[in-house]
Amino acid sequence: MFRKAAVTTVSNGNYLQGQTNGRLPSMDSGQPAQEGKVVLKKKVTLLRGISIIIGTIIGAGIFISPKGILKNTGSVGMSLTVWTVCGILSLFGALCYAELGTCIKKSGGHYTYILEAFGPLPAFVRVWVELLIIRPAATAVISLAFGRYILEPFFMQCEIPELAIKLITAVGITLVMVLNSTSVSWSARIQIFLTFCKLVAILIIIVPGVIQLIKGETQHFKNAFAGNDASVMGLPLAFYSGMYAYSGWFYLNFVTEEVENPEKNIPLAICISMIIVTVGYVLTNVAYFTTISAGELLLSKAVAVTFAERLMGSFSLAVPVFVALSCFGSMNGGIFAVSRMFFVASREGHLPEILSMIHVRKHTPLPAVIVLHPLTMIMLFNGDLYSLLNFLSFARWLFIGLVVAGLIYLRYKRPDMPRPFKVPLFIPALFSFTCLFMVALSLYSDPVNTGIGFAITLTGVPAYYLFIVWDKKPKWFRKLLGK
Repeated sequence: MFRKAAVTTVSNGNYLQGQTNGRLPSMDSGQPAQEGKVVLKKKVTLLRGISIIIGTIIGAGIFISPKGILKNTGSVGMSLTVWTVCGILSLFGALCYAELGTCIKKSGGHYTYILEAFGPLPAFVRVWVELLIIRPAATAVISLAFGRYILEPFFMQCEIPELAIKLITAVGITLVMVLNSTSVSWSARIQIFLTFCKLVAILIIIVPGVIQLIKGETQHFKNAFAGNDASVMGLPLAFYSGMYAYSGWFYLNFVTEEVENPEKNIPLAICISMIIVTVGYVLTNVAYFTTISAGELLLSKAVAVTFAERLMGSFSLAVPVFVALSCFGSMNGGIFAVSRMFFVASREGHLPEILSMIHVRKHTPLPAVIVLHPLTMIMLFNGDLYSLLNFLSFARWLFIGLVVAGLIYLRYKRPDMPRPFKVPLFIPALFSFTCLFMVALSLYSDPVNTGIGFAITLTGVPAYYLFIVWDKKPKWFRKLLGK
């Protein structure tokens, strides 16, 4: 039925490949490592964990999503409300993942938790959708923002050619893939540096905004809730934009096996990161509206740059550079984390065996990193940024809602499971209901993009029976799958 997970290892050039039956033991399961075995090392400290979360969350979202949220809410006041509510909901989701990460000490994030709670079929569908839609589309969205902002200083007086944006974006994506294939330590160090750049970029916007408030520049907050009324159709898309901006709080759970002292560091890193990000995001949006009106924000293609040009003069040239570095850090953190999901799924027999190989010298899951490159390039050169956002959000939040529902299910299915960190039951109940409610409403709000996402999600079911369950595959087909 299933290709069993690897335990022992056999040298194969620069990689080690496992061949025997049984599940791979957790890195902290107490089982001794077998001779010659290559594993991903525990190199993620508390500081690196915080940098992974903050560095992945603060990327394109805060510089793209203000436009999407304002468009779908209709007023300044309602848009700030959505930003605040999305921050609180994201904190609730992050706390749920903190519990899951401390009681299920395996890497893989969403995939691993669905596998533990609901079994192999939904877990396979989750990793199938991640590989085909979510990660390529998410990387394309973030990298397009990187490409636009890195070129902004060179095209201050004219429109940036779309082809130029996509070409520089393709270079950025390739650079991130090479970095994550080369060294875990260097990826983590660069992530810490880029996280610092992100916080600087946020402060460059917040501080002048606070000064504007002190000067009494509050005209755009008068009658803050006046304007177009938020519709039931628009709110799910506004929440999608907001939750996209906060997305990234779950990425530390993708690398649980590489975290030092996960029982302590995972909850600490998640809580510290979410407080910093939520406060920073709300203040950043307040700062925008001290200088830019709602109408001007909707017309702007680069909100942070428009804001900087109004207040900072020639120093505004530094803002797009910081924003581009911020987006690059988000790309780096996302690839670093999600490659571990593919690594674990391959280890469990749900993806081709080559994706569970580790480079013997560099100790990186190189095949699991580079598998994303061609699909991301297809998304990059064939997708519109905002349609991609709605396209990936449907599948992402459907499965995140399912993961948190699985936390509730595990409370009853496995009550004796050790839970070093435990959240009140109303938090996962509220969060999973909100995710699934948003997903259901989005089918009415944007039936084309969400419908495509739903259809591709369903293709995971026949794919599961074709690639995993079907035993009598021809020899050439088995060889293609690496079995």
